[in-house]
Amino acid sequence: MEQIILFLISLIANAFSAFSGGGAGLLQLPVLLLLGLPFGIALATHKIASVALGVGATWRHSREGQLDKKFVFLMLLAGLPGVVIGAIFILQIDDRYAEIALGLLTIGLGLYSFFKKSLGQSLELRNTDFRGYLIGGAGLLFIGVLNGSLTSGTGLFVTIWLVRWFGLDYKLAVTYTLILVGVFWNGTGAVALSYLGEVKWEWLPALLLGSLLGGYLGAHLAITKGNRWIKRAFEVVTLLVGTTLIIG
Repeated sequence: MEQIILFLISLIANAFSAFSGGGAGLLQLPVLLLLGLPFGIALATHKIASVALGVGATWRHSREGQLDKKFVFLMLLAGLPGVVIGAIFILQIDDRYAEIALGLLTIGLGLYSFFKKSLGQSLELRNTDFRGYLIGGAGLLFIGVLNGSLTSGTGLFVTIWLVRWFGLDYKLAVTYTLILVGVFWNGTGAVALSYLGEVKWEWLPALLLGSLLGGYLGAHLAITKGNRWIKRAFEVVTLLVGTTLIIG
């Protein structure tokens, strides 16, 4: 029964995450905590499982062939060091105040998207010069630190940053987030956290299967439904993630 619960929660959480561009930790991480895992072990276990989300989403998105190599390189170069830094610090500090601050900021992102009706509805590339990439990379580095430490909702930050700063539409931004954050950022964080802390290995098969199938399903919905539905899903998930982080 425990394995079935883990699988279903993982499937639902990662399907929503793959559709909206982040937020798998909204359900998955709290469930691991409610089942009795300490925060550090729950975070490391969730982080490893979330890599399968990226694999499932990549499996679906790879058939679209939309990725630009410059964005791929920037997200890896800027984000991966931040993930490692965040993973090192989170296991040494009390994260409660950071969770509340992150929750408020996440709610702010959802409200900003809601009131900006045209945000992310069409592809309008901008800030693709050296200065734009430098500032964009700094933003991704900061989000990478959050991703390595407080896993809930940080994929949403990458999605909105790509939309707001670089002018991507929601559909394309979600593609970059799921593939690069889901596989490479989360993979790096998983390695760092499993090396520095502990993992509940016996729970991973159910979590990995749910993440893989949920990632594929959510990515398929994102591709077929388009920007308007993704934008609405993003706004709902940001409000839920932010509220969850604040309540704790």
